Amino acid sequence: MTPQELRAFCLSFEAAEEDFPFRPEISVFKVCGKLFALSSLDARPLTVNLKCDPDEAVRLRREYEGLVVPGWHMNKRHWNTVTADGDLPDRLVRELVEDSYDLVVAGLPRADRLRLDRP
Repeated sequence: MTPQELRAFCLSFEAAEEDFPFRPEISVFKVCGKLFALSSLDARPLTVNLKCDPDEAVRLRREYEGLVVPGWHMNKRHWNTVTADGDLPDRLVRELVEDSYDLVVAGLPRADRLRLDRP
């Protein structure tokens, strides 16, 4: 997956926005003000921090050792850092981004979820 593809996919979700609260080179993708993906799109290898169900996070880290690791500078129980530079199938990376978005949306207040058509 290229950095441009990752950015476009993250922004394809309803109400998704890109922000740069830390440094200009670190893209933070949010929904209703809540982070669901974080990446330094210029870095090599391309990595992205994604929210994940804790049990699924452990399974992914075992199955994709070295490519899915505990989230760098994040809560290690709920976040993974995923290497998205081609060693993992793009389809899997997209699924993990979507799962992260869905987990964040599920934690939003009901009024926000209803605005997003996700009760």
